[in-house]
Parts: sequence; structure tokens; C-alpha cells
Amino acid sequence: MRNKSNKHLGIEIDPELHQKLKYVAEYEGRSINGQILYLVRQCVKNFESQNEPIVIKSDDKK
Repeated sequence: MRNKSNKHLGIEIDPELHQKLKYVAEYEGRSINGQILYLVRQCVKNFESQNEPIVIKSDDKK
């Protein structure tokens, strides 16, 4: 069931990149959505390890 507090993000992706992403996701045992979330989390984790933790104020969580 979808968590209604989560944000929805729509992106456009060219067909070739979509197929490649699908291939990688399936290889790693994830859905495409799961793979994108994994990559986004890795990006944030890498950013924070090279900089400092990102602090989100309660006003920014909307």
C-alpha cells in the first residue's frame, strides 16, 4: 500500500536508458522504482559523507 505522506516524483526518460535501468534493476533484484530510490539514497549518503549531514527543518518536510 502506498504511503500517502510520501512525495510523488514524475520523470521523463528516453527508452534506451529506461531499458538499461530496467536491466540493472532486475539484475540487482529490484524494481525500477526500487532501483531509483536506492540510487537517490546513495547520492544523498555520498553527499553527506563528503560534506555534512543535511538537516531538514520541520517546515521543509511538506
